[in-house]
Amino acid sequence: MEARSYDLVLFGATGFTGGLVAQYLSGHAAAETRWAIAGRSIAKLESVTASLAGTSCPPAGLVLADVSDRASLAALAQSARVLITTVGPYERHGLPVVEACVDARTHYVDITGEPHFVSRAVERFHQAAKAAEVAVVPCCGFDSIPPDLGVYYTAGLLPSDAPMSIRGYLAVKGGFSGGTWHSAIGILKDQPLFRKRSRRSVDGDARKVRALELGFHRESKLGFFGLPLPTIDPWIIRRSARALDRYGPDFRYGHYFRTRSLPKAMMLTTGAASLGLLAKLPPARALLLRVKDPGEGPSEDARADGYFSIIFVGEGGERTVVTEVKGGDPGYTETAKMLSESALCLAFDSARPSRFGVLTPAVAMGDALLSRLQARQIEFTTRD
Repeated sequence: MEARSYDLVLFGATGFTGGLVAQYLSGHAAAETRWAIAGRSIAKLESVTASLAGTSCPPAGLVLADVSDRASLAALAQSARVLITTVGPYERHGLPVVEACVDARTHYVDITGEPHFVSRAVERFHQAAKAAEVAVVPCCGFDSIPPDLGVYYTAGLLPSDAPMSIRGYLAVKGGFSGGTWHSAIGILKDQPLFRKRSRRSVDGDARKVRALELGFHRESKLGFFGLPLPTIDPWIIRRSARALDRYGPDFRYGHYFRTRSLPKAMMLTTGAASLGLLAKLPPARALLLRVKDPGEGPSEDARADGYFSIIFVGEGGERTVVTEVKGGDPGYTETAKMLSESALCLAFDSARPSRFGVLTPAVAMGDALLSRLQARQIEFTTRD
């Protein structure tokens, strides 16, 4: 990729999550990294820059850009080798940014968990990004790096020449921002459309890849209940499995929330179903969107108390393995880390990316990103 003004540009640095990404980059990127922050307000961008003065790698520049101004997006994309965007909801704001990056031959990462947006990005830009040798990698936060790389890690412990089945069980504690809340309501509103689209393959099925449909169940050997978790993560994982040989000739995956309490399981099931129904009713949805305003987020103390853990049970070739991926506050502290390390991986790890198009984290970065996250205290371990 030709020389650019910056290695990385962070679009959305004045928002809650974008601010955390800026803090992470300023403290963890190599000192020689040239990166910039971008947004609509020069005054707010200057305030972010001032707050990062004295860090080991402060931003080297400011870029004015607005999602409603295509010329500014083109200039933004042309300034960077890798563009990081935290400007959501992505269904509303994301596609013009992806288009600008493909046109400018700039790699792209975001933290969306919005299925409809990712589906549209694949349909509209996958082939163009392949032709331009650009890696467009959505879902580089808590959705969907821990499950995607967790399954990638687990699959690597099983024989790749035999059918493979993996179940993932999530436990989590953490707050959420206004932007995340608005995105979640949009996901619930559009969920039936996503389920219909999610079974489609982009490049053809190199192997049989299916959903593992267990429903509510008890994982008796590990002592907890599993509740189906209808997020974007299973689709991302199945896209990885279609693209990579390590998942075997016949692959199935199921994604669940875990709890040891049957009453809690029943309460969560009822609450999720109710929220999903309300999100589909326009008057109720309008009220739900007032619960939190974009830009609000959990306090530093609340984030310090957060955590996530995903236990994977993998079976294949008469072998069973149990693995775990875990870290701290999922939605913000660790998401900022995962997004930043994904961008740094695309910019600096010489072997990446070796594939192009609209990709999953595992397909775009695989072992290189896994190593980066392990070095930053996100644990990938095999359990006894």
